[in-house]
Amino acid sequence: MPIPDDVTGEEIDADVRQELQSLPKGLAEDVSRNLVMVARLIDEDPEGAYAYSKIALRLASRVAAVREAAGFAAYANQKYSEALAEFRAARRMTGNVDLWPVMADCERGLGRPEKALDMAGAPEVHKLDKAGQVEMRLVAAGARRDLGQLDAAIVTLQSPELASNSVQPWTARLRYAYADALLAAGREDEAREWFAKAVESDKDGSTDASDRLAELDGVEFVDALVEDEDEDEVAPEAEAEDEAEDESETATDAEADTEVETEDDDEDDIVEAERIKPVVEADDDDEASRG
Repeated sequence: MPIPDDVTGEEIDADVRQELQSLPKGLAEDVSRNLVMVARLIDEDPEGAYAYSKIALRLASRVAAVREAAGFAAYANQKYSEALAEFRAARRMTGNVDLWPVMADCERGLGRPEKALDMAGAPEVHKLDKAGQVEMRLVAAGARRDLGQLDAAIVTLQSPELASNSVQPWTARLRYAYADALLAAGREDEAREWFAKAVESDKDGSTDASDRLAELDGVEFVDALVEDEDEDEVAPEAEAEDEAEDESETATDAEADTEVETEDDDEDDIVEAERIKPVVEADDDDEASRG
């Protein structure tokens, strides 16, 4: 697949660049450029990112960063079995536990929420940093909901991180998940409160909390583009009606003109008849006198 000329490969993280130094220089550059494309496209074009990840994987399958990138690209395309295999490979290579939460979420994606809950209680979780632990909590709550355990999901999300007033990168998502679970449990007033808190902390728009809050408040958004399309659809009908009215009026005028012309013709015939009548009478008188 073509790669834009402005992509040099230098855009990748220093840690990944360090890993790629084990490869020949030319090969390392090709791999790094493909990894840059994966990072660029994974949110807006997951399929494109997946295609570039497969190229990188073919070139350097023994590099942990490549296996990890391939895992995330597969995960973005909901290829959970493939993603889990790549994440496991990367973890074996590095011994790192950072991928533990997303591996558990792959288990959820494969329809195995019980396995995800087992992973949420494993010793590896204690080795995660704060962000990783919050992510693991989100996955565990999702697994509870998969099993229909709404109350347990709500309790799972109740944590010091949820109650904290400080805003972290994961704060909006945590509050959003909590609000969504409350709403699913029928606790609408509490859900509205937490959706509002999610909006306050969601500076980069990572959730649709504002839309959910507006929905609860009964605010309906109208798509201006759809309105324009509706007007465009109505316009031809209106034009057709106007044309029909114009034709009807034209026909009526024509009929009126015809009637006027007919009346005029009738009047002319009467006048002509009156003019001829004396002549005819005169002729009759002449014939009588000759007789």
